Amino acid sequence: MPLNSPMDSTKNTPSKGTLYVVATPIGNMDDITLRALNVLDQVDLIAAEDTRHTGKLLKHHNIKSRLISCHEHNEKERTPLLIERIESGLSIALVSNAGTPTVSDPGYMLLQSAVEKGIRVTPIPGASAVVAALSISGLPTDSFIFIGFCAKKKAKRLKQLQELADEKRTLIFYESPGRILAFMEELADAMGDRYGVLCREMTKLHEEFLRGRLSELIDSLSHRPAVKGECTLLVKGCEENKDVSQDVIRAELIEALDNKKGKISEVSRIIAQKYGLSKNKVYEEALKLKRKVHGA
Repeated sequence: MPLNSPMDSTKNTPSKGTLYVVATPIGNMDDITLRALNVLDQVDLIAAEDTRHTGKLLKHHNIKSRLISCHEHNEKERTPLLIERIESGLSIALVSNAGTPTVSDPGYMLLQSAVEKGIRVTPIPGASAVVAALSISGLPTDSFIFIGFCAKKKAKRLKQLQELADEKRTLIFYESPGRILAFMEELADAMGDRYGVLCREMTKLHEEFLRGRLSELIDSLSHRPAVKGECTLLVKGCEENKDVSQDVIRAELIEALDNKKGKISEVSRIIAQKYGLSKNKVYEEALKLKRKVHGA
């Protein structure tokens, strides 16, 4: 039976088709379900983030379905065309380059339009960078928050990280290899030198998992000529430091300010690193104390 059989064969007009949201491998081409292969083989059309990339996957599994591009730069124009085809009775599979479409990937606009039009949308689950990374992280898995890619603009991104600083759940981020070092430095400033796990090139030939404090991860990567491969970074949620009270922090800040041990920013960084605290929060406290004690 075809994927889209009419509900009522007595009607002359075809029933609406189905939009299949198909998860594809995040690296290894064999990490795909039998159901996904069956759907990709039988649909009338595959809407792909990159037709060349998906073409290699289809060739690997001997699938000859037709492809059409649907990515962040043409999704607005493609959506009406794809919706029209589904409404005419065709079945379409939506795929991204890796993992599940619409999750930090293109496809949301098409999916939203399909839902609004009353089109049947069916998930075909499979490989997930988020779940794969979490499963081997050694961090708490009972409760976590997936952030994906943070804001591109620095001011907005730093505000986002500061707002997440008190989050107690395991934090999961996506980041490009070219930005991962700078991003971890921003994380350490906003949240303190927390324990993290950096997952790189998962399921691929050069798969790598780095574990340790953010400062240790930064140090390890900074000695490399380049960082390659997409990165998934997990960071431990906020924990109250029971070994240090606010009074201890204030006392050390006051002493440092009184003895002029350095710039406020540098003093804050040292104290924050010593106790595993957010540099930004220690810095804010230092500014308050300076105004109060020195009237500056």
